[in-house]
Amino acid sequence: MNLQSPIIIVNFKTYLESTGKRSLELAKQAEKAAKQTGACIVVVPQATDIAKVAQAVEIPVFAQHTDPIKPGNSTGHILIEALKEAGAVGSLINHSERQLRLIDIEATIALCREQNFTSCVCANNPRVSAAVAALNPDITSMEPPELIGTGISVSKAKPEIITDTAKLVKQINPEMTLLCGAGITTAEDVALALKLGTQGVLVASGIVKAKDPYGVLVGFAEAANSVKSA
Repeated sequence: MNLQSPIIIVNFKTYLESTGKRSLELAKQAEKAAKQTGACIVVVPQATDIAKVAQAVEIPVFAQHTDPIKPGNSTGHILIEALKEAGAVGSLINHSERQLRLIDIEATIALCREQNFTSCVCANNPRVSAAVAALNPDITSMEPPELIGTGISVSKAKPEIITDTAKLVKQINPEMTLLCGAGITTAEDVALALKLGTQGVLVASGIVKAKDPYGVLVGFAEAANSVKSA
């Protein structure tokens, strides 16, 4: 799937606010914000909620994880073919809360490519992001794990990490779509992230735990659009 920037990926994680019926409510708010602003908003529910979310909204739905396996005897693992049938069009890979070995990241990207399934690989610093970019996923997302969930945005606390990552990644793979995440909570955080060289953001608690997720997403999208059109 060709996702147009600016991209806002909302990771539902395993928060109660985004579990079960609430995942559906949150996804519908994200869809409403996407239609109002024209931004590409992707939702990432838990595996158990993918089917009902994908059936209810028209925006892209990603999985939080997929395993580098073929159909067969892999009890407890997550198969790309199953995710596609449930309605997902892509997956996060190697999130800091679900890390993989490099060999498994490479194998998962290859399987995603075979299945026309969008791969969004997370990395924790510029050098790892560059290594990931060399594997040619669809999206690389840089997230310093120490800032995840803190409300302290990477774009404000460590802007040099974003610029360094953008420089390294683009040297290796000029066409790479680069996102950043960790602590993104305000529209200003989003705008700054794009000004520093990304094509969007990966967010979680800043949306999931917000009192008005729709309003926050509209603010994020409008901020991103203003930078893109500047």
